[in-house]
Amino acid sequence: MHSQDSHPAKEQLLLFLDGELDAHTAKQVRAHLDSCWKCRARRQELEATIADFVRSRDGEFHQMLPPAAGPRALLKAQIGQLASASSHMSPVFVWALAAVACGLLIFAFFFVRSTNHPSGLRARAAIVSVPDSRLTPGATLLANRLAVCSETNNNNKSVPVSLQRKVFEEYGIAGADPRAYEVDYLVTPALGGTDDIHNLWPHSYSAAMWNARVKDALEDRLREMVCDGSLDLREAQEEIATDWIAAYKKYFRTDKPLSEHSKQRLQ
Repeated sequence: MHSQDSHPAKEQLLLFLDGELDAHTAKQVRAHLDSCWKCRARRQELEATIADFVRSRDGEFHQMLPPAAGPRALLKAQIGQLASASSHMSPVFVWALAAVACGLLIFAFFFVRSTNHPSGLRARAAIVSVPDSRLTPGATLLANRLAVCSETNNNNKSVPVSLQRKVFEEYGIAGADPRAYEVDYLVTPALGGTDDIHNLWPHSYSAAMWNARVKDALEDRLREMVCDGSLDLREAQEEIATDWIAAYKKYFRTDKPLSEHSKQRLQ
């Protein structure tokens, strides 16, 4: 991209989405996207294409998993082999080998079941503290510091139920209890974030440390800093979108979430 007015090529946009551009070029591309609706639309088209590819790839992966009957057939074959070799082994050794083989195959059977069954997906995805950057890279509106700080209502607006369902489907937990999650904005609207699905993810309330309520405290902190002029809006947007936990540790100067009393002392 040779000038602020030139449009980035598709290859450059892909590198930008993957975070592979150098800091100077990434800054130029980001500034151009902030002022160019056409290129923002191209970015969304690329992100949608990538998301479709990921879903397709994941679907093919699940089709490659062995059927549940496979471990049973393998167990029978192993037992048959052990039986044929029993004349050369002591009975105790044969039974020990059979027990080990049986245990391993039972484990494999239940692993396959949990991987294919929706409840298994929910169990693995029950605790969600950070978004999948492929599904939720973050998305912002064309906004400046004055526009952000002039808003009197800092609360996130409610995400429509239909859009919440799409977010859960994207993350493979369509059957999860929605009360256990906040469909969270990666870049909060209080910092210029948009309600595009690429800026939304299911943030667990039950995560032991880095849950949705902890991120709310970071959002408030960053907005205060942006509005008092101690932090650039674009920098705040980038940091919370890239790694919100690292941003929390940086701006609250801690390695773990703080209590309300501790946060007030820092402010």
